[in-house]
Order: sequence, then structure tokens, then C-alpha cells
Amino acid sequence: MSTTMVSNHIQALEDRLGARLLNRTTRKISLTDVGAGYYERCARILAELEEADGMAGALQSTPRGVLKVYTNTHILRFVAPIISEYCGLYPTVTVDVSMGERSVDQVEERIDVVIRATPAPDSSLIAKRLTKWRHILCCSPRYLETLGMPETLGELARRNCMRYALYPFGNEWRFIGPDGKAAGVTVSGNLVSNSAEALRQTALDGHAIFLAPDFYVFEDIAAGRLVPVLPQYQTIEFAVNAIYPNRENLPAKVRTFIDLLAERISEHWAVIGESLRVAPR
Repeated sequence: MSTTMVSNHIQALEDRLGARLLNRTTRKISLTDVGAGYYERCARILAELEEADGMAGALQSTPRGVLKVYTNTHILRFVAPIISEYCGLYPTVTVDVSMGERSVDQVEERIDVVIRATPAPDSSLIAKRLTKWRHILCCSPRYLETLGMPETLGELARRNCMRYALYPFGNEWRFIGPDGKAAGVTVSGNLVSNSAEALRQTALDGHAIFLAPDFYVFEDIAAGRLVPVLPQYQTIEFAVNAIYPNRENLPAKVRTFIDLLAERISEHWAVIGESLRVAPR
């Protein structure tokens, strides 16, 4: 930069500040007291900016900081071992986990990753499919002893059918029939809940029919505590998703967590699928 350009910039700065920064004579230039203080403060600011740049780069390349995670309650049992493994792999990351069934504002609440078993409510968010899953229509052997096995899909409309409050299709249970065509039935019952555990326990006690997530009741099915109902009707496929706000410049803490989620959940769901395949029908 030329001497003239430097002088113009300094003059413009002094005009903006309303203060003289330099003492000028024909023989030399020196800082005023204001100029010396202004320079020292600016030097500190630039050093802090350089430090901030370095910190941002480190956070981007090395997992560290706070990882905020929100997960649905009924899949926490599958996510918890992965979180534990992640904490062991990356001790410089603090994982802040909360759970529930509400629709969170991921951007407003600054949540890095939401793990949901149903579609993302906001299409602007990025959803990474971790694994697929389906519901299983089931009831307990005690229920069958009392009321017998339903023979047709339409018969469910006259049975006590527990409903999950956040089921995407409300009180219409949707299926794919034996002929490959879409089928559905409107159901009702004396229990509606957003708690899969409350619905599961009521089904185990023999009070109603349960349209249950396969990953939640696979052990009950394998052990015979719950029995599939109308297995010729296939349920609608859903997916467990890891949802995050932005695909670009993903921090290392988020990227490594999602990668571990994808690997471990797919392994676990393979075990669930095998258990259901060999379960008594």
C-alpha cells in the first residue's frame, strides 16, 4: 500500500473516531496517547480473533465441546449403549442427552442431533436414515383365550385397539394386504398414549390389541408373551432417522456421532429382524 493510501486510511479513521491517533511533523510520526491505547486494544482483538479462528478449526476437525442430543423415549434403550460407547471413544466431548415425545425446535433449542422413529416434522432439516422398521399387530395369549383371534382386518373396528398418540395416520391403521394393495381400518379403544411402555404393558395384561413398533416388542414376540395378529397384512415401513440442521461444515462431534449411530443401529436391528423371523407364529 502506498504512503499516500496509508495516510488517507488513517485520516479517515481519525475522522470517524473524532480523535487524533498520530502526531505528524515534517521529520517524524509518533503515536498520541489515544493512538497508543487504540493500537493496543486492536492488537488484542486481532489476537483473540486468530485464537477464535484456531478454535473453530479445531472443533471442526477434532470432536470436542458439547454434543446436544434429543431422542424419542421408546428408542433410548437402543441409543444409550451407543452414547456410552461414544463417550468412551471421545472423552473431550460432553454429551447432553434429553428424551421425550414432543416436537422440538431443533434450531431454536440448539440441538445438534435428534433421533426419531418417525419422519422429521421440518422438511428443511437433514435426515439421515439409520434403519427401517415396521409395526407388528399383536396381542397377548391371554387376550386370545378370552376373545379369540380376529379373522379379518375389518373386525379390528369392533375390538379394543390401543392407539399410540403420535401414530402418523391417527386412528386409521394402514397396511398392505395379501394382494399387495393398500388397506386400512379405523380403530378405537380405551387407551391412547404417547408412551409405548404403557401400551405394551396393557397388551401384555391381555386388555387390547397393540400396533407395536417391531423393535420395541421383538423380545416379547420371540418369548411368546405377545402373538402376531393377522400376519398376512404387512404394516407401513418407517425409518429411524438422525436429524440435524445443516449438511455443510458439519462439526466433527456431530459427524462422528452420526457415523457411530448408523453403524451400531444397523447391527442391532439385524438382530431384531432375525429374532422376528424365527419367532413362533
